Amino acid sequence: MSETGLATQNNGTVENVNCFDILRVSTLFESSLLEEDDVQMDAYLAAYEEIMKFFQLMGSVFSFVSSDVRSKIDILYALRAKDTEELEHFNSFRTMLEYEKEAQLLNQKGYVSGSRTLLRLHRGLDFVYEFLNRIQAIPDDQKTVDVCKGAYDDTLGKHHSFLIRKGARLAMYAMPTRGDLLKRVCPDVEVAKENLPTMLEHMRTNYDRTEQLYTLHDLHSLP
Repeated sequence: MSETGLATQNNGTVENVNCFDILRVSTLFESSLLEEDDVQMDAYLAAYEEIMKFFQLMGSVFSFVSSDVRSKIDILYALRAKDTEELEHFNSFRTMLEYEKEAQLLNQKGYVSGSRTLLRLHRGLDFVYEFLNRIQAIPDDQKTVDVCKGAYDDTLGKHHSFLIRKGARLAMYAMPTRGDLLKRVCPDVEVAKENLPTMLEHMRTNYDRTEQLYTLHDLHSLP
């Protein structure tokens, strides 16, 4: 990668790796959708890597979620990298939840649960979806602070302590207008606006499938 943040791909095209690529997120979330209402782990994590770029480009405003998301992604990567017979159990969300529950690993001392880890990312995705979905409805010159607060309070904030909620809401006062936000995180604002609805559709499908799996296995209350 060059100092400008541009990387040349195998096909010779140039990708700005420091920008939030909405089309790439959309493609990855779509490709993660498996049969039988399941979700493929690797594509989901790759999509979340793009979401991490969004958090990073927003700076300290989203620090209340970005560091936690990074650690959770890395935990799931580690489970996917296991060179054991267990590896196949972490190919998808359904296989992971079923395996950890049936093997009674969820409460095993010293075991880092993929199901518990994914639940935290799942809650974070709910916040990202709500925030990006709601900014579609405001003009470019409107501040995004109120939209962000509302999305946070309705989703991720429900799972945070009082101190984290207070810090997060204070950080949100630095939120820019919608127009400035899109310019900051997207390489092409018009392309981003065009692809945002489709990305949100695929993101929502991932969220709903994951929600249904946790409901099916009664795992929403994992500590």
